[in-house]
Amino acid sequence: QVQLRESGGGSVQPGDSLRLSCTTSRPTSSRLGMAWFRQAPGQEREFVAYISWTGTNSYYGDSVKDRFTISRRNGENMVYLQMNNLKPEDTAIYICAARVGPEYDSWGQGTQVTVST
Repeated sequence: QVQLRESGGGSVQPGDSLRLSCTTSRPTSSRLGMAWFRQAPGQEREFVAYISWTGTNSYYGDSVKDRFTISRRNGENMVYLQMNNLKPEDTAIYICAARVGPEYDSWGQGTQVTVST
């Protein structure tokens, strides 16, 4: 497993931007597929974005497509989530996850993002 730590959350207004960071305890170049999930109170955990270990492939949940961008810097053991045009429905705890195989087996504690007027 990999230790993951998220940062960058906060309280913003609708239309604002935030960039979340995820630091890994193991080099992200070690074939780690990385993803962001989110969970709002009383709701199921929702897939947000995924990036392959090479950075070549990325996928997004429908609700964030065209607004969020996932990226990585393998040499710095970092994964990012750039969030633009934030909406109140984006309010949630954002959680970083890692996998080598088909299942995510490492999860961070999450960082809170609140979008409100």
